[in-house]
Amino acid sequence: MTGRVVYQRVTEFVFHVSAAALADNGAGIAPYYRALSDGLRERGHDVAFIRHDRATTLQTVSEDRAIHILDHGQITHPRVWNTGVAYIYPFWNVDRRGIRAQSLIGAMRYEPDSIDPEVARPFFQRMRRRLVGGRKSRYSQMVDKTDIPEGCVAVFLQSDAHRGLSETCYMTTRDMVRAVIDGAGDTPVVIKPHPLEQCEDLDAFLKDCALWHPNVTITTANIHDILDVADVTVTINSAVGLESMLHFTPVVLCGGADFHHACLTVTTPEDIWDGIARATRRKWTFPKYIYWYFGIQCLSAGSATLVDDFLERINSDVPEEL
Repeated sequence: MTGRVVYQRVTEFVFHVSAAALADNGAGIAPYYRALSDGLRERGHDVAFIRHDRATTLQTVSEDRAIHILDHGQITHPRVWNTGVAYIYPFWNVDRRGIRAQSLIGAMRYEPDSIDPEVARPFFQRMRRRLVGGRKSRYSQMVDKTDIPEGCVAVFLQSDAHRGLSETCYMTTRDMVRAVIDGAGDTPVVIKPHPLEQCEDLDAFLKDCALWHPNVTITTANIHDILDVADVTVTINSAVGLESMLHFTPVVLCGGADFHHACLTVTTPEDIWDGIARATRRKWTFPKYIYWYFGIQCLSAGSATLVDDFLERINSDVPEEL
């Protein structure tokens, strides 16, 4: 057979998941993986779950001819796909290189004119109703409404302890914060630390910022209360950048992100305020972009066509020797 290889030739899929997911006979396996594995078996494929041991993954892959699906993986191999939540549930990356900031989406070309607004608009509105209307985010948010200064620059921090932030950032968190504050003048600056961050040094730094700059507010408010009134979001590459788009709030990134196409990216602290000025002047196509990113480039765990969408993705690049 020549030409593109059809996915029916793939007979085995091996899912590499965490040890915690496999405990108690797989009681912790995510519904996404269960839906995929059940659907694949129904279509005649063999499916196995094994512990994701990053140190031995390539050796394991070399020992068979299966397609390997790595939970939170970051390996490039002809028979490996990396998967993980794409910032916002129920959407998942299924990617050759990695997930989120490491995914190949960042290298793709986004062409707004190719997106049908009649398809993008209802998709965007559904996400907006669910997240903005429901005041929900990936992490738990404050239920009570918080008053936030109108027209603020919203700075959202990330947790250095829970992810490889240094791999994708163009500046340190402190340099980003200092640059925003130093150039703000009388503009209110609202800073939200990451809910998973537990760093006494960072807490002390932020308290000093608020002490010496009366226009600075440190808050744990619901992100939607902040984004409702912010003129712009500044972050390294947090998921809040995508959530900002649901509020039509422009985004300045200070690190590499796979959703950079609809943001303004700066690489030095000195460029942040120029970036803010340019981001707030530009006309963004956020509904189209949200649909392009989540609706086209990601898979939805809640979709009735999840398994077929997954197989189509795999089929697009199956090694011919399989």
